Amino acid sequence: MNVPQDNISRIRNIGIAAHIDSGKTTLSERILFYAGRIHKTHEVKGDDPNAGATMDYMDLERERGITITSAATTVNWKGASINLIDTPGHVDFTVEVERSLRVLDSAILVLCAVGGVQAQSLTIDRQMRRYNVPRIAFINKMDRTGANPDNVVAQLREKLGCDAWPVEIPIGKESSFKGVVDLIGMKAIYFDGDNGEKLRYEEIPADLAEKAKKERAALLEALSMYSDALLEKLLAEEDVDSELIYDVMKQALQFNHFTPVFMGTAFKNKGVQPLLDAVVRLLPSPLDCQPKALEFQPPHREIDLSPDPEKPTVAMAFKIVEDPFGALTFMRVYQGTIVKGESYFNQRTGQKCRFSRIVRMHANERQEIESAGPGDIVAVVGVECASGDTFCTDKDFVTLQNMYVPEPVISVAIAPVKREGADRLAKALSRFRREDPTLVVSTNEETGETIMSGMGELHLDVYVERIRREFNVEVVVSKPQVNYREAPTQTAKFDCKHRKQTGGSGQYAHIVGEMQVLPEELALEESFLFEEQIVGGTIPKQYIPSIEKGFRSTLNKGPVAGFPVVNLKIIVNDGSYHEVDSSDRAFQTCAQTCMRETFPKTKPAILEPIMRVAVEIPDGEQGTIVGDLVTRRGVVYSNESDGKTCRIEAEVPLANMFGYASDLRGATKGQGTFTMNFSKYKEVPTSIAEEIIKKRREDMKAKK
Repeated sequence: MNVPQDNISRIRNIGIAAHIDSGKTTLSERILFYAGRIHKTHEVKGDDPNAGATMDYMDLERERGITITSAATTVNWKGASINLIDTPGHVDFTVEVERSLRVLDSAILVLCAVGGVQAQSLTIDRQMRRYNVPRIAFINKMDRTGANPDNVVAQLREKLGCDAWPVEIPIGKESSFKGVVDLIGMKAIYFDGDNGEKLRYEEIPADLAEKAKKERAALLEALSMYSDALLEKLLAEEDVDSELIYDVMKQALQFNHFTPVFMGTAFKNKGVQPLLDAVVRLLPSPLDCQPKALEFQPPHREIDLSPDPEKPTVAMAFKIVEDPFGALTFMRVYQGTIVKGESYFNQRTGQKCRFSRIVRMHANERQEIESAGPGDIVAVVGVECASGDTFCTDKDFVTLQNMYVPEPVISVAIAPVKREGADRLAKALSRFRREDPTLVVSTNEETGETIMSGMGELHLDVYVERIRREFNVEVVVSKPQVNYREAPTQTAKFDCKHRKQTGGSGQYAHIVGEMQVLPEELALEESFLFEEQIVGGTIPKQYIPSIEKGFRSTLNKGPVAGFPVVNLKIIVNDGSYHEVDSSDRAFQTCAQTCMRETFPKTKPAILEPIMRVAVEIPDGEQGTIVGDLVTRRGVVYSNESDGKTCRIEAEVPLANMFGYASDLRGATKGQGTFTMNFSKYKEVPTSIAEEIIKKRREDMKAKK
């Protein structure tokens, strides 16, 4: 089953990501229309009962006018096959962006021409850098009052650290925005027809000729940093042809150094086709990428994968969706070919799974296919697995780097109204856990309550509503609870022995070391780090994993108030053992005892989740809103006004943000909006920490 290399070179795997309300889904809709995938565009919001974009296919998405799940489709544009994933902008559904970027080769970062780089834009930038995903930027909503593309480009450079340069400049501004000037081809582009489908190329308007010349020179000077050939031409004052510019730009972009900036208004059908041309000309194909995997067997060396359809298959399951027709597992094929009816090994479980059906997705529609090769993003029906699993032709072959899953920050207790709904509720929670790694379901040991934890109020609200609609279960939900943490604030040494003799073989374990505060740069990705520095074999190597396991088993319930322990580093550097009485169990027990006795000596603090909050309100309301944020223990670090709208950015504890949406609406007569994004965990002030600990102990006592 030979797939020609030139076919693979025409594949583009791209995602569309942005802060909420930047116009991602509207842009996706226009891409589908211009590529001939749909014959009529639909709007995200509207009075039409059939309103709702193609990619927002869930009823909840259409009702709320937001994207909740990432949707995949494939379109063809000028001979290229573009696998497109439209992702949510709301922080509560950030895992959808995370897992999409994990398997994509490139992305379009959409920015609002008025809002610019916003809170969630920063999160998306971090996610793109985590997986080395090159991007092009698209400044959308150029027709809006207050549109300022120069300001947005400046923010890309300052806030995201991008080497960002416009490849187009606008013709007209705000409501008079008519088209763009292409700085590479030096032509004006207008978008005619009812839906902007007819492109008209003209000479650059006389009033923009000088500006276009100046902007092009700045673009070429920036690109000359990446190419000696281009630099030589500029020094010799020779004309630079378009092909060289595109080649240099593609190379610089591919290594995540350069960000070309395009602009338009998807809603008014302007600027989308040149963006699609750029996707084909500039963004990498699977042949241009260098995916890596780890060998399954020790020493787990890193190896390069090749987009060769004849090599052993390596594919990643990055998303699982349950629907009435069965489980759908979305997969990205990195190497080899997956074939309908063949079986492949799940590297995590060692189980062999048969791929009975392979489908290409268009939102919620399916197209049956016989096989999929390198670079393809498809869905397989009926495979039992988890998000992040690697599938290969051979058992114990390689594993792919898994995706980063953020910790949940908010919890509620959930229970069915009627007893007979318990089974359906359990089934619903089980399904949603498989679909969404950020949704954590647990049981409170003291009360037996089912606890549902997630990324925010909206995240949990959506799942509660889906349980009611899709599983027909009425549920009662408790008031949201903040997920506090316990963390050390200073180093504490330990020298702990576990000795037990009850006739026959006893138990003996001895560990020496210290507990430290995890450095801040590591605490962003890890919550616990274990390090052994044993010299001279005072503790045999076979017992080290048991010591780590013992410590890890205590992290879920800290000794101060029963909250999970984070930011802890443990170093074991000495100890002793007994040839007969030492065992894995003895060292596990010793580590658990050590944690219980030593952790309080680190003077642990209670940490709370701090949210980055961005509020947009009518100008003149700043005093009331800033004052309210301060009373919520918020720290305001930005307050900008353009004469009509004011944008306030602050960091506020999550505990003080419940019900903020209705409070803000009341204070601004319904005109204020806000977004909230998890920022970090921070120590709670002593007086509040004492209240939290007291209430926690009272709750635990009452439940007993």
